Amino acid sequence: MSPSMEEEEDTSFETMKKEVYDINGVNGINEKGESFDPSAPPPFKIADIRAAIPKHCWIKNPWRSMNFVFRDVNVVLALAVAAVYLDSWLFWPIYWVAQGTMFWALFVLGHDCGHGSFSDNPILNSVVGHVLHSSILVPYHGWRISHRTHHQNHGNVEKDESWVPLPEKIYKNLDVRTRFLRFTIPFPLFAYPLYLWYRSPGKEGSHFNPRSNLFTPEERKLVMTSTACWTAMVILLAYLSFAVGPSQMFKLYGIPYSIFVIWLDLVTYLHHHGHEQKLPWYRGKEWSYLRGGLTTVDRDYGLFNNIHHDIGTHVIHHLFPQIPHYHLVEATKAAKPVIGEYYREPKKSGPIPFHLIRNLVTSFRQDHYVSNTGDVVYYQTDPEMFRLLSLGKSE
Repeated sequence: MSPSMEEEEDTSFETMKKEVYDINGVNGINEKGESFDPSAPPPFKIADIRAAIPKHCWIKNPWRSMNFVFRDVNVVLALAVAAVYLDSWLFWPIYWVAQGTMFWALFVLGHDCGHGSFSDNPILNSVVGHVLHSSILVPYHGWRISHRTHHQNHGNVEKDESWVPLPEKIYKNLDVRTRFLRFTIPFPLFAYPLYLWYRSPGKEGSHFNPRSNLFTPEERKLVMTSTACWTAMVILLAYLSFAVGPSQMFKLYGIPYSIFVIWLDLVTYLHHHGHEQKLPWYRGKEWSYLRGGLTTVDRDYGLFNNIHHDIGTHVIHHLFPQIPHYHLVEATKAAKPVIGEYYREPKKSGPIPFHLIRNLVTSFRQDHYVSNTGDVVYYQTDPEMFRLLSLGKSE
């Protein structure tokens, strides 16, 4: 490398470090003198929010829920039939995006089964949840239980389960390859299958292993059942690959599955990261269910809002996961006057939510770790990471 290039790199690197400081500010808050502190204990209680939500929003209608299942399954089947019939490279890309999005919609309905917001019948929830989630290679009970842990501990650095910030000591121990894969798009958008098998850095266990520390002894049989259903789906896919050919199955199922994984990682990440204002994470006595839930973020996904069952109405969903998805928009509207400044209005989307790409990219460039200590912490940026990654790639 020439001296001029080295000087240019050093200058840009120093500029980046200054930008990082401006982003992190004091304890992760930028120094713009905001009058509102999102980490301050709210002046209302969760009971106040609950009281503001109309009573009918809490009612679960199993027939209405099943209608969404029939709708989505029929769309999935119709897309597959159209793809096989047309077998055209003009249609295949359309099919992959559409079918991957529908796989994601099926996941959301299974997600509702896991929360019990699908119906008041546990057996119906379990049967529908297993069918929907197994069809897209998700172990229903294994995921349901870990997702329950996520909801019960949202915003808690030590106990949360999904896209949890890494304490600095864990972050610093990651090798260059792991940092590159974790913080460089598109790699984090394919993380979900690995998470099911290995969880996140700093955590142990598997969603498939009934003896994992994710589960209590009483839950082991449930996990075994879900793992058996997942295995049956894998066997079915293997059989179909022999029957119609692996190339055809890759086009019909493999690529849409990848699109589904991207949707899942994108949505679940952006509901807890990437807001324009840095949001707090908590430990110890500072954490509460309400304060943790108020750090979640609603998103507008344009024309996809209805397709994936209004999953973007995430704040109220996190505080009250028992509310059916078809009441979340109304419940959110009713709750906003109570929540006030603690509710962050999502940016209005066009038909395609391209605006979220900037949020995603910015967050992965800035949100790397949190302090090892402190009960209220904010994401901090590692100014050395990009240079470290460059060195790793050149070796």
